[in-house]
Amino acid sequence: MYYKKNKYFFEKINAISVAKEFGTPLYVYSYNKIKKNVINFKNYFKSFNPLVCFSVKSNSNLSILKIIGKFGLGADVVSIGELMKVLKAGIKPNKIVFSGVGKNSKEIEYAIKKKILLINAESVEEIIEIEKIAKKRKEIVNIGIRLNPDTDAKTISKISTGKKEDKFGVSEKKLSEIINNYKSSKFIKIKCLSVHIGSQITSNKPYDMMLKVINRVINKIKFKFEYIDLGGGMGIEYEIKQKKLNYKNYCDSIKNFLKKNNSKIIFEPGRSIIGDAGILLTKVIYIKKTRNKNFVILDAAMNDLIRPALYNAKHRINPCDKKGKYEKKLHEFVGPICETSDSFLLTKKYKKLKPGEIMLIHDVGAYGMVLSSNYNLRPKPAEVLINGSKPIIIKKRQNIRDII
Repeated sequence: MYYKKNKYFFEKINAISVAKEFGTPLYVYSYNKIKKNVINFKNYFKSFNPLVCFSVKSNSNLSILKIIGKFGLGADVVSIGELMKVLKAGIKPNKIVFSGVGKNSKEIEYAIKKKILLINAESVEEIIEIEKIAKKRKEIVNIGIRLNPDTDAKTISKISTGKKEDKFGVSEKKLSEIINNYKSSKFIKIKCLSVHIGSQITSNKPYDMMLKVINRVINKIKFKFEYIDLGGGMGIEYEIKQKKLNYKNYCDSIKNFLKKNNSKIIFEPGRSIIGDAGILLTKVIYIKKTRNKNFVILDAAMNDLIRPALYNAKHRINPCDKKGKYEKKLHEFVGPICETSDSFLLTKKYKKLKPGEIMLIHDVGAYGMVLSSNYNLRPKPAEVLINGSKPIIIKKRQNIRDII
């Protein structure tokens, strides 16, 4: 992804030509960037060869999942729909982990029937339901137990999942009770200790604290787990020169942990695999000039990309043709939806724009299309995958007549 003679190229294709061919708003993904991210992630931790289960909630496009599976990754799912989709994508059941606080009996039974690797339970009530279904089916089910380590990931509050006030996992005391009550069960095998403290983490401190908690808990309860599921949460560089996670330090911390705990590590990355492999192409509809700032009204809206409205997240926005003069005036990039929160970015200085120009919103591969909706009765965008100089539609644009 780069500029060449002021034009933005996505792999070997001019982004403007992609927008003209497929229309806007348009999600575009880079095959080679996904491949590179997978290879890098595996290389960071190759010294202990973890099972890497892609977090499907970050991007559930079937073609993307097939690529993920082709590169040897498993899947972390949180619903029966996601589970059905990864199986359709060809990901093997023995590489699938089922997470989530509210799995219903239908979802649990389907997961058991498909013989997936682990169901990561998050409450005593859920374990009771799993055992009940396993007993009815006369099967032994492998489960993990999610520990809430009461660790603050120092990330966006709405994507923090590891503090004691969050809904996820069980306390250390409750974990001990579960182990004692179910270690001799005829229908449940406790195989895994699972943790996940949040998302978009760029500091190593939360992970170091998490590993210390896990180590202390294991020593205290004296139970051997075949797997330790460390979740995901590794952040990406949404802003230029944003702090990055030091993967070498994280790897060293895990290796020290493994010296005392001989278990197989599971990771559940999503954003770090797909986040920076996607852009959203959008067109300028109007430039609404006011005394204090220019509102750049785009044809993409919060129904297409809700992260800025939902999390106050910032995504860089660039013109696909950067040639032109810049002006020192506030520019606010907004969508056409009838909400003040339908705003993407506020910047102090920007290129002089005109209606019809193609813009690109960066780093939308994760939690972009999956969180899109039909709010204001707007059809969802199309999705395109580019491999070198070949663009392929991997999801058609919704037809407004079909929605109506």
